[in-house]
Amino acid sequence: MKIVHVIASIDPKNGGLQAVAMRLAAAQAATGSEVHLVAYGSVEVHRQVIELGKAIPGFSSVHLHILGTPGRFESLFCFRGRRRLQDLLPGTAFIHIHGVWEPLLLHASKLAGPIPYCVCPAGMLDHWSLAQKRWKKRIALHLCYARMLNRAAFIHVLNVDERRAVEPLGFRAPNVIIPNGVFPEEYEPLPPKALFRTRIGFPENRRYILFLSRLHMKKGLDILAEAFALLAGQHPDIDLVVAGPDDGAEAEFKARIAASGLADRVHMTGPLYGDVKTAALAEAACFCLPSRQEGFSIAILEALACATPVVISDQCHFPEVAKADAGLIVTLDPGDVAEGLDTLLQDRIAAHQMGRNGRQMIFETFTWPAIAELTLQHYEASAYAAPASRRRTRTGFAGLPT
Repeated sequence: MKIVHVIASIDPKNGGLQAVAMRLAAAQAATGSEVHLVAYGSVEVHRQVIELGKAIPGFSSVHLHILGTPGRFESLFCFRGRRRLQDLLPGTAFIHIHGVWEPLLLHASKLAGPIPYCVCPAGMLDHWSLAQKRWKKRIALHLCYARMLNRAAFIHVLNVDERRAVEPLGFRAPNVIIPNGVFPEEYEPLPPKALFRTRIGFPENRRYILFLSRLHMKKGLDILAEAFALLAGQHPDIDLVVAGPDDGAEAEFKARIAASGLADRVHMTGPLYGDVKTAALAEAACFCLPSRQEGFSIAILEALACATPVVISDQCHFPEVAKADAGLIVTLDPGDVAEGLDTLLQDRIAAHQMGRNGRQMIFETFTWPAIAELTLQHYEASAYAAPASRRRTRTGFAGLPT
């Protein structure tokens, strides 16, 4: 089967969507499928993707089509992108579109013609996301993106909560739950824990809470800053490590930390990749993501795969963490986050067992080879069923924020 994945940007700094596209494509290629990945990215990003791909099983078999850095007109009209897609379409059985609000993705859906495709919104259609730049998104949906979603063979949602969020929007395409996952090979064995401490000069005698994600307002860094301020006095041996590229929230976070007088206990590392990132996850006392919105966080999966217990918000939509006793799910209240962190930090034995529970859950339930097989089953089913998307009816907007 020939499969084409389309994502607007493959730059790893943009978050989990890129990691998902790379790993899903790799897992599908490992089944013997001919898999292509089309995306924009600079020469440096292309080199970085190749380097990161060396650690991903099967990624060397994926055909990469990195289109360079788009200028203003290319970003809008996608001349290079459309030409490349047109060249790839002959013989293509299915197109997998990652994301929503990008012209390249829209053009891919238009070029598909009789070729079935799915769209993975990755949380971009839930209530919180639609409330950001609300009117711009309402207009974009009305003019073109609703049609893209209506014409899909299915909408690839990541969990039950995302399906519940998308259903009220009334798109004609069915919603199919396909989660994210990990390759166990990337976490067996784990790299030496000292690798991370050595890289940033972190003291051996101190434990740390790890936040690893883009430094964006939706990730709840302001909430974490307040929670750490509440917690720090009770745990003088604990520091906070914040890893990830700045996406608009770094300055405010630093100001909050400085105001609390805890700057010497907070370590900003920038983005981490490869073994250094895995080592940082593996040695953390716990992982914390008090996010305001997540589709299906790759960082949480990675932390659990490293046997690290997690404290995550209920807006991460990962109830399996509580069911497996792999960590704690808290509200967005800083006091609640602090209490969850305090619970894990006080009882090391219980926290260690939570980490083991999480690793077992991930390796048993959320692995890319199994997820790849699930996607192929849905692709093949789409070839035999007339996609709901071909019913050209107007989409309602009852579920959009008003």
